[in-house]
Amino acid sequence: MPRLRRMSGREVIAALGRFGFEIASQRGSHAKLVRHTAAGERQVLTVPMHGELDTGTTRALFRQASRFIPSDELYSCFYTD
Repeated sequence: MPRLRRMSGREVIAALGRFGFEIASQRGSHAKLVRHTAAGERQVLTVPMHGELDTGTTRALFRQASRFIPSDELYSCFYTD
């Protein structure tokens, strides 16, 4: 059964960077990631820059990113086999 990886905020940002997200701003310990689609849509995600994210936070980030990126493409970044 696949398990959710233990990830840091930087690892999540690196994983989402593969899909075109870039850090637009940072305030305190939270980074705002943005990407623009070809249709001109602005997609925004906020990632806490903690050393190790709680599994619930990582799962929530996966779920939020799934609104913009197909889950099967994101799956290998967030889960281990």
